[in-house]
Amino acid sequence: MKRLSAVEANVLRSNQHEFNSSNQLKKLLGTPDRVQYRATFIWLGGEQDALTEEAFLTWYESRKPPRSEHRLYFPTNAVCSVAAEGDTLIIAKRTDDSLMAIIVPAGSTVHNQLLWLFGVDDQPSLKFEAVEISKDNDAELDFAARYILDELGIEPEEPEADRLDSLIEKFGLKFPPTRVLSGLARMSLPEVNAKDGPDEALVLWMEREEQLFRRLERRIVAERIREGFATEEAVDVDGFLGFSLSVQNRRKARAGAALENHLAAIFDVHEIRYARGVETENRNRPDFLFPGQTEYQDPTFPTARLTMLGAKSTLKDRWRQVLSEAARIDQKHLITLEPGISENQTNEMRAKALQLVLPEGLHDTFKPAQREWLMDVSGFLRLAVDRQA
Repeated sequence: MKRLSAVEANVLRSNQHEFNSSNQLKKLLGTPDRVQYRATFIWLGGEQDALTEEAFLTWYESRKPPRSEHRLYFPTNAVCSVAAEGDTLIIAKRTDDSLMAIIVPAGSTVHNQLLWLFGVDDQPSLKFEAVEISKDNDAELDFAARYILDELGIEPEEPEADRLDSLIEKFGLKFPPTRVLSGLARMSLPEVNAKDGPDEALVLWMEREEQLFRRLERRIVAERIREGFATEEAVDVDGFLGFSLSVQNRRKARAGAALENHLAAIFDVHEIRYARGVETENRNRPDFLFPGQTEYQDPTFPTARLTMLGAKSTLKDRWRQVLSEAARIDQKHLITLEPGISENQTNEMRAKALQLVLPEGLHDTFKPAQREWLMDVSGFLRLAVDRQA
């Protein structure tokens, strides 16, 4: 990985389309005469935008003996055309020998996430830096790592596939209500103690439900693909696109509902009074209101004892939605499972009196200055209990 200079950004957008060799590229790709790799080009910008294009990368010897100089050639593509000075370029080699070329804006949330995933502490330099991930130093794929891999379109192997399949067998080829799947996820982890370790419990429950959902989704999607998207007259392109969109929308909606389900279970274990999804003003419905709607609507109830908590599994730029959800409460709280949110975003949250809450295990994905301000689940529970005492 490296930070792009103005000249390199121009190379990505121009007709040259080559990077000169470096010791770090040689470490990654070796020194063959010529190798062409299947490659996926990915640009993840800002908080919402993404581009992906399948192409190739060619690593070749450009000089005749005794001179030697390798170059990395890439074709014109939409991803490289948006590269800018200061962006971070990551060339990654996968276990199937394909390559990924990832470009992200410096300082963005996804930039922070990728640096954390690959074990880089700070902004890459103008020269290529290399990180080797082998079986000896391969980190366990925890919730944060799985989240980032999903953003890159990589689905990790599931070591407990057989056990997961046995748990969802009863559902056949239908998705159960989210509350049912959430309950199954918690039941399958009897050793998890939400009373003593709410931060860890929330992550483990969410991770298990995600595993169960993806295994069931794989079965249902595979069956739909087997049925095909063609009639005797034509190929049903609209049907295929609609089905694909429904898969993505279901994933997003289910993740948010699952987070609320597991939070409610934690609040119940800690005997905290709350109302879920009740109306405040202007038809706004915060995810959680403490101690409840009756107290909120009672003008004599002390405002200092009211708390609201928004819950969003991922933020992007949607965190501003919670700012208007409970006008009586100045200091809002928002819990998310998105790792490595940019400093620009968290600074704006602080300025707008929005306290971000994350499970303690995800705090390491943030910059040191951000960690001092973050609240964990245990901290939020103590706050809610104190206000209800």
